[in-house]
Amino acid sequence: MKKIIVLTGAGVSAESGIKTFRDAGGLWEGHDVMEVASPEGWYNNAALVLDFYNQRRKQLLEVKPNIAHELLATLEENYHVEIITQNVDDLHERSGSSNVLHLHGELLKVRSTSNENLVYDWTKDLNFGDTCETGSQLRPHIVWFGEAVPMLDQAIEITKNADILLIIGTSMQVYPAASLIHYIKPHTPVYFIDPKPNISKNSYNNLNVISEIASVGVEKFLKLLDELQ
Repeated sequence: MKKIIVLTGAGVSAESGIKTFRDAGGLWEGHDVMEVASPEGWYNNAALVLDFYNQRRKQLLEVKPNIAHELLATLEENYHVEIITQNVDDLHERSGSSNVLHLHGELLKVRSTSNENLVYDWTKDLNFGDTCETGSQLRPHIVWFGEAVPMLDQAIEITKNADILLIIGTSMQVYPAASLIHYIKPHTPVYFIDPKPNISKNSYNNLNVISEIASVGVEKFLKLLDELQ
């Protein structure tokens, strides 16, 4: 069974109503991203950070997976599919995808500020005084700017095994996630779906650019797969 490795970014979740970084001029829901997505932001104003993610968590629980998420889940019927996502939402999982790796953390989880291995499922507000089992304050389970990406090595190993690489809704400007494309085997077909692709067809061997929003692009990708069979 062929392995399709899918790299997804904010553009996949945008059609579900979740805001993206790049569409807001560097602001996320009206905030400078460094205020709410960096260790410095946490140390300077933890109350703001907690409130920010509480609002994002509430929003996530109100939205639903879109057609792109659902179509990607159907790929598992005929292919071995693994999704590596930069998104912190759970929309891939809710749509039925069974192999999802979150590079940048998960909004519906929190972790201890003293032991990053103490991670808990969390769907309510996170407040001061909410502590882990050892008594330390809990924080959002998000990889902030300036922090290491603990799942990167696993993502690299997954990408190395791709028979087909599908990239959807990411600018390919955020590192180290953008570096994953360099780990595919030579001559691996690459499909890039984005309404405003900033990637050249001459950039990589076997690159196919689909200049569409995620839902339309994934549908076109599935048709191309059918034609290749």
